[in-house]
Amino acid sequence: MVKATPKKSRAPFYGLVLVALAVGGAAIWYSVNGKPPEAITLAEGTKLPTAAGQLRGKADAPVAIIEFADFECPGCGQYALLQEPDIFKRLVETGLASYRFYDFPLVDIHSNTMIAHLAAACAADQGKFWEMHDQIFAGQFDWNTQATSEPRRVIDTYATKVGLDVGAYDVCMSSRKHLAQIEANRQEGIKLGVGSTPTIVVNNKLYPGGLTFDGLKALVDSTIKAMPAGATIPADSAKK
Repeated sequence: MVKATPKKSRAPFYGLVLVALAVGGAAIWYSVNGKPPEAITLAEGTKLPTAAGQLRGKADAPVAIIEFADFECPGCGQYALLQEPDIFKRLVETGLASYRFYDFPLVDIHSNTMIAHLAAACAADQGKFWEMHDQIFAGQFDWNTQATSEPRRVIDTYATKVGLDVGAYDVCMSSRKHLAQIEANRQEGIKLGVGSTPTIVVNNKLYPGGLTFDGLKALVDSTIKAMPAGATIPADSAKK
């Protein structure tokens, strides 16, 4: 009987091929799109402020809806474009609920997202957070990591579109004025157990992936129905 010769595993070989492809792909990407995006990090020892979301609607609305989102997250973009218009018009503008946006940048996988979060925060200084929020999500495929390594070149054009004082906006962006606040908001999400974006929080319960308008409307209605007359759910109800 002839013994079969054991076959050597090709796993190490394929592993090396994958590494080579990854490195080569990165090199090709940067040769096309320019230098790699600059890392934006806080100085060591920076004291974080209290987490604070961007409010839409009345702070004393019966139900508080909180969203943790990443501006470069495709799912967040779809949620903003497809679900939020109905949520804002039929729940927030009618006074049934308030809505707060909390930064949750996934910087480990979205290299350009921090620029977008800083831009939205700088726009908020001029009362234009939600206008910038809409522009950033609508143009996501123009400034995301796959499109460019210089997202400010794209996102800065939105400052003019939404009517900002561009000089003040530029000073805010260059100083990274709101970096600590963005990190504080992200840390708040981590404390609550947020692990993906978008995540909606109502009544201390997390809904990863968000909720459709119909699902959120049913939740708001049932919450209001169960509340004592005249009671409200505070805006920080998501905090444990």
